[in-house]
Amino acid sequence: MRRRELLAVTVIATALTRFAALAQQNRVPIIGWLHSLSAERSTAVLAAFRETLAEAGYVEGRNVAIEYRWADGVYERLPALAANLVGRKVDIIVTGGGTVTAVAAKQATSTIPIVFTVASDPIGDGLVASLARPGGNVTGISPFSLQLTGKRLEVLSDLLPRARVVALLVNPDYLLTPRIVGFAQEAANEKQVSLHIVNAGNEHELEAAFPAIARLPADAAFVGSDPFFYNQRQQIAALALRHRVPAIYELREYAAAGGLISFGAPLDSLYRQAAGYVGRILGGTKPADLPVQDPTKFELVINLKTAKALGLTVPPLLLARADEVIE
Repeated sequence: MRRRELLAVTVIATALTRFAALAQQNRVPIIGWLHSLSAERSTAVLAAFRETLAEAGYVEGRNVAIEYRWADGVYERLPALAANLVGRKVDIIVTGGGTVTAVAAKQATSTIPIVFTVASDPIGDGLVASLARPGGNVTGISPFSLQLTGKRLEVLSDLLPRARVVALLVNPDYLLTPRIVGFAQEAANEKQVSLHIVNAGNEHELEAAFPAIARLPADAAFVGSDPFFYNQRQQIAALALRHRVPAIYELREYAAAGGLISFGAPLDSLYRQAAGYVGRILGGTKPADLPVQDPTKFELVINLKTAKALGLTVPPLLLARADEVIE
């Protein structure tokens, strides 16, 4: 090759290398959003996530992109959706809608950072090595919903001190159901309450569950943690009222939908915490160096309108403890 031609090739190669480096520097990072529910049921938490992400310096459509994958309540779709995000070479994956979503993401990649927003038992599910030192590519925020089972039963007892038979509504197809039942049974034994397990994994079974609870008869119902139940919260609250079953739930959205009482971590707060972690990881922090966070608060919500419709008088001390009373 002539010297002049060699020089030209060298100049072009150098320019291409610099161009590629510049393009990489100016590349907009991509967040993969993996959720077990539908977009329509998740508008509030998504708004909270975007708002806090913007506060961290990342505005969707400006200097960060978000690719959304929704399972629409069909858990079996999650592995394929997670694999699709990995194939898109996203920079980070945010999971929502329960532990099952975080597990699907972890099984899809061991290198792309993952931030989970709702994983009740991250160590037990193999997501992290420890809460303080997650290790690997996964970290996030845990609402510790399983560990609050005893507290919810205590709140239910405060509301209905004479309750001796409680129906536990669970989805037999949900990953955490065996542990939910175990925690609830332990708490029921301590309270000397008889616990009856009622299964419902689809809308038809939900329709049949509450007449079955009323026929037991049960003094109250405890609705277990499950994204499917959350997706059907209006139906569940309406069924509980129709069959005159006092019920306790884990999230305020149930009470807002007409449920009697709830106790747990606010979902929007969990997603705000997750957005803060996403900002730090996009800034260069490794997930392994970010401990799994606790919720910043827990809230007790009472729907007084539903209590009156059920003919219940909420004890003044319980009302005084409530963070929110819906009238």
